[in-house]
Amino acid sequence: MSATILFASVSIAKLMLLAAMAAATLRMIRGPRAQDRIMGLDTLYINGMLLLVTFGIGSGRTIYFEAALVIALLGFVSSVALAKFLMRGEVVE
Repeated sequence: MSATILFASVSIAKLMLLAAMAAATLRMIRGPRAQDRIMGLDTLYINGMLLLVTFGIGSGRTIYFEAALVIALLGFVSSVALAKFLMRGEVVE
């Protein structure tokens, strides 16, 4: 019975994450300011990372967790670069 509960909860989590990704994409496209678009992008990559983690939990393969780690690292670096660009107008000094 616990496998059934795990499968159902992972499936529900995947659906909720897809809905959150749709909302983040909408904010990224329609954001009135650049800061709103960057926050939509941050939310999108975090939801994508969590979706990969749920795929890894459901399948039991470690490649999904490694891909989620790569997305987290690249997403953080891109967020810092975009924030620095908005603050100063340049990324590399």
